[in-house]
Amino acid sequence: MSFLNKATLLAVAIVLAACSNPRGGADDYDYGQGSGINSTALGDPSDPASIAYFNQTIGDTVHFTLNSTDLSEQGQVILRTQAVWLNRNPQYSILIEGHADERGTREYNVALGARRAARVEQFLIGQGVAASRLRTVSYGKERPVEACAQQRCWDLNRRAVVVVSN
Repeated sequence: MSFLNKATLLAVAIVLAACSNPRGGADDYDYGQGSGINSTALGDPSDPASIAYFNQTIGDTVHFTLNSTDLSEQGQVILRTQAVWLNRNPQYSILIEGHADERGTREYNVALGARRAARVEQFLIGQGVAASRLRTVSYGKERPVEACAQQRCWDLNRRAVVVVSN
């Protein structure tokens, strides 16, 4: 390998390292379990006002069909239950993560994830959750639940996750 090739590889490695974020792209917001950030302070799962209760009993995820932002009946039931809990626990903030499966371009999937997160946000607002408590982010296909080129994985990865934080 020539000196020029080695120098180019080294330069690319340095640039990529400088662009990385050890917190996975998160900002200073204190997110709960869904993002994997600060997930040690979830509380007691038997306490109906705890984040752990929300994640384990209410559920934090709704799924979508291919290329869709339509909420299924099951998704609407989950979101209505989440809204009741969120309205009873106004001390928490909410981040809604939009996700897509691995098919499609990065740009398309980021836009689709954003539309999914916005759809969930609008549904929760319609259920009385204050818009000021809600934030959205799209990860597109960048954070799969499971990575494989099979229908089972694609179904799991097309989702929106409601992440509750203090």
